[in-house]
Amino acid sequence: MSIIAGRIDYRLLHGIVQGFWCPTWAAQRTMIIDDDTANDEVRKSAMKLSKPSGQALSIITHDTAYANYKAGKYDGHTVFTIARDPQTFLDLIELGQSIPVLTLGLTEFPPEGTPGVQAGRRAFILEEDIPVYRKIAASGTKIEVQYMTTDKPVPISDYITL
Repeated sequence: MSIIAGRIDYRLLHGIVQGFWCPTWAAQRTMIIDDDTANDEVRKSAMKLSKPSGQALSIITHDTAYANYKAGKYDGHTVFTIARDPQTFLDLIELGQSIPVLTLGLTEFPPEGTPGVQAGRRAFILEEDIPVYRKIAASGTKIEVQYMTTDKPVPISDYITL
């Protein structure tokens, strides 16, 4: 197993993630899976400036991440994975990766009236993503809503039926 934890955060790597979450998981590698960021050299360079001390940083596309995991590139590594959406994590699980814990951190809030559920003060679960979360949970992944490491984690089942 290489993925020790995952986080859904629309800002990907920022001060809170770099300063609190990365040290909490103390992985050898922090991996950002996001096509837009991986294909934008300016954004990618800016994120590399906040690389967690003592950790490798990968900012890669979905296709590259999936190919690398299939090839066993990260076997023997510990990886903290960050993406914007739950589908990325379900795809990794379906490739055979185990994800012990997935934290729903900060999401972009959709326009008012969008079907879904607010999960805490900083996260929103789109109605269309509920089946994805259910499949992730069914794989054995513990899913929690938690913005800061100092916040009490709340099981996602407090917001949606799994």
